[in-house]
Amino acid sequence: MGATTTLSAESLLRRLEWRVVRRLDGRLQGDYRTLFRGAGLDFTDLREYVPGDDLRHIEWNVTARLDEPYVREFVEDRELTAWLLLDHSASMGFGPVDRQKDLVLAEVATTLAHVLTRGGSRVGAIVMDTGVDLVIPPASGRNQVLRIAKTLLDRREARTPVPNRREARTREGGASSLRRGVRRVLGRSEQAGVPAPSGTVTDLGVLLAAAYGIARRRSLVLVVSDFISADGWEAPLSRLARRHEVVAIQVVDPRESELPDAGGLYVEDAETGEQIFVDTSDVAFRARLAAAAESRQADLEARARTAGVDLYPVRTDDDLVRSLLRISELRRRRRR
Repeated sequence: MGATTTLSAESLLRRLEWRVVRRLDGRLQGDYRTLFRGAGLDFTDLREYVPGDDLRHIEWNVTARLDEPYVREFVEDRELTAWLLLDHSASMGFGPVDRQKDLVLAEVATTLAHVLTRGGSRVGAIVMDTGVDLVIPPASGRNQVLRIAKTLLDRREARTPVPNRREARTREGGASSLRRGVRRVLGRSEQAGVPAPSGTVTDLGVLLAAAYGIARRRSLVLVVSDFISADGWEAPLSRLARRHEVVAIQVVDPRESELPDAGGLYVEDAETGEQIFVDTSDVAFRARLAAAAESRQADLEARARTAGVDLYPVRTDDDLVRSLLRISELRRRRRR
């Protein structure tokens, strides 16, 4: 299995180089600063503040003396240290058979690591399942990219498969976000015959707090997660953003908010084991579920903004190049 997995990592990287990185190079002309603002920054000058400038760069002493807001300008150092904070919890196993969220996680992480190391940067990774269980120290080069890719592919391969095809047709296993949306629509009343939750809910705050302790020097921090988590992650995210340049990428699957008309099925939370039976042929129920999912996403984005970080969704059914270019454009507008 080890050799096969290694080949799989190499195959994944080669596929991404051809289908993603090459196209990004053509669109960004190799200038990935529009996607990642460098964390190795050299101060060069001061200028007057304009709306949209990063408030963290305000020079308060000069601002107080001149009674006008001034910000520091920097020259970005392309050779930086970057950390990938990777959520590989059970809810990341949801999605289409050929492109589940954990595969998108592997694609995004491998692409980012490759792009950054190719420019001379060092990239490390912190991987979380039920807790932080792996730290890959920062390094550069193709072998580091393959190590990160292999780690994620190994974990994906190790996930327990659906027992049989009949169960696969009747149960949306792993849909933690979907199950929580269903509970919001139905209320929190328990249904007869539904087992009580027995598993552990992911706490993203643990990953963020661990990163704060590990990454001491100002770095680029890329959080890749579905953000299906216990509450309370905003404070450690805010603390992390005050020290580092943080980019938060949310991996989502449309079926977490848009159920098809498939009759009756059980929705199971892969993290807690809770099951809820729903009738997806009920048009009103599907509409309420979509509204609940929209409300949850708006709340999630607001909480991230409160922590000083924008949230960038990447869908399992979307082209990765298009998703990354969208992030680039949104970050470019934010810095204007």
